Amino acid sequence: MSSPEEKELELLIGPQHPASGHMRLVARVDGDVVVELRPNIGYVHRSVEKLAEVKKYLQIIPLVERPSLADTTANNLAYVMALEKLLGIEAPERAKYLRTLLAEINRIHSHLYGLGIHGVMIGSSTAYMWCFGDREPFLELAQELTGARLTYSYIVPGGVRRDLPAGFGERAEKVLRYMENRMKDYFDLYFNNPVVRARLEGVGTLSREDAIRLGVTGPNLRASGVAYDVRRADPYAAYPELEFDVITEEAGDSFARVMVRVREIVESMGIIRQVLRKIPEGPILHENYEKLIPPKTREVMKRKGIIKFPSVFANLRVPAGEAISRVEGGRGEVVFHIVSDGKPSPYRMRMVTPSFRNVILFEHLTKGARVADIPAIYGSLDYFPPEADR
Repeated sequence: MSSPEEKELELLIGPQHPASGHMRLVARVDGDVVVELRPNIGYVHRSVEKLAEVKKYLQIIPLVERPSLADTTANNLAYVMALEKLLGIEAPERAKYLRTLLAEINRIHSHLYGLGIHGVMIGSSTAYMWCFGDREPFLELAQELTGARLTYSYIVPGGVRRDLPAGFGERAEKVLRYMENRMKDYFDLYFNNPVVRARLEGVGTLSREDAIRLGVTGPNLRASGVAYDVRRADPYAAYPELEFDVITEEAGDSFARVMVRVREIVESMGIIRQVLRKIPEGPILHENYEKLIPPKTREVMKRKGIIKFPSVFANLRVPAGEAISRVEGGRGEVVFHIVSDGKPSPYRMRMVTPSFRNVILFEHLTKGARVADIPAIYGSLDYFPPEADR
C-alpha cells in the first residue's frame, strides 16, 4: 500500500478472486477510480508450444485443445488445417461439413459459458445457472457426435474421427427450437433488466479506431463496429457454402460485447440447420489414409461410421516446410504456425489465441473506470486465462 500522503493506493485482485479467474490484476486506484490496471498473466502456464516440440503430430491434437477448454474445436481445427497444408491434402467435403457442425455447436456453448461467467460477475446467479444449464444440450450434441464432452480431438489430418450418428438431425433440431424459445426468457429477465443495462451500457467503451489499433479480435472487435470474421475473410471448412451474417454492434461498450455473443448464438443455430440440410454423402477421411486401412476393417468402419486409424498415423511424417492457418473461434481469431524439419515432431509450433491478443484490453478499458466496473468489463471480454498463458 502507498503512504498516507499519497492519494493513490495499490489494489491487488486475484489470482484467487472470484472475479479475476486464474489471473492477478494489479490496480492503482484513486478513491474508487481506476488510474491504472495491469493484468499479470502466468499463473496457469502450460508450456503447450514447448511440449509440442517433443510430441508426435497426432499427440499434439489433444494437447492444443487444453488451453481453450470451452472452445476446443477452434484450436483442434486450426492446428489440423496447418498440418494438412504441410501434408498437401484436403479433407473430403462431408468431413468439412462435420467440422463446421462441431465448430458451431462449440461456438454456442462457448458463448453460453462466457455469458454465464459474466452474469455471476455482475451479481446475477440466475444468468449463470441458466447459461450453464442451457449449455448442457449442446454439450450432449457434441458428445454424441464426437464421443467426448469437451476436448473432442475429433478433427484429424485428412478428415474427422466419426460420421454423423443416426437421428442426429432430429435431436439437434429439438435442441435448437428449445434454445430459440429460451432466448425470450433471457431478454425478459436478464438482458433487458434495468440493473444489468445500467451495469453494462456505456461501461468499458472501445472505439472502432482503438479496436483496430490494438489488434483486438473476435466478438470484442465486432462489438466496436468492425465486421471482421475469419469465416468470411479467409473461408475454410464448409463456410464458403453457407449463408450467415457477420454480427456487429456499434456501441463498443460492455453491453454491445454481450449482445454480439447473443446474436452469434442465433446465427450459429442457422448455420447448424444449413449444415444438416446440405451435408453431402461421401467419405470422412482422405483417400490417402483410408486406403491404408485393411478392407474388412474399412467395411466395419463405414458401417459404424467410426474411423479406426491406420498405423501410419502413429508416426505421421510431415514434409519439411512451414504452414500457417487461422480460424474464427468463439473468442476470436486462432492462429497456428508449424515449422517442420521432416521429423516426427514439429521443429517449432506457435499458437496465437484470442485471449492473448485481447489481454491488452484490461489496461485500456479500465483506465478511468470505477472499481465496481472491473468485473463488468472483465466478464464482457470473455477472457480465458489458460488460453492467454499457454
